[in-house]
Amino acid sequence: MEVRMELARIVINETIEQQIIVLRERDGTRQFPIVIGLSEAYAIDRRVKGVSTPRPMTHELLASVIGHLDGELERIVVHDLRDHTFYAKLVIRRDGKLVEIDSRPSDAIALGVAGDTPIYVEESVLQQVCEQAGG
Repeated sequence: MEVRMELARIVINETIEQQIIVLRERDGTRQFPIVIGLSEAYAIDRRVKGVSTPRPMTHELLASVIGHLDGELERIVVHDLRDHTFYAKLVIRRDGKLVEIDSRPSDAIALGVAGDTPIYVEESVLQQVCEQAGG
């Protein structure tokens, strides 16, 4: 089962490479951090704030490609956690069919956040995160 989540926070610390985003359960209390890179954190932050750049950044480019191919990013799903690494997929609707594309969660969120694309996490991943956090 997929659980609807939302981007709750972006934590940027310019003195280190590892940054954090926090996903929070939309209709619940569970939340968890995902460690991401500095460039991905800036990309998410820019897109959340609607800051445009003179030329398309990678996530704007990918959004444009999906649109020009008559696709629509329907949802983002964080579907696995292995060896402290989260795995996500882009779910794109094109010609009435769903296409799933492997993605890092940070890239998927940077792509989807500007279009208010729903973010989901598999229940099994949420349970695993809660167990690791000791709760």
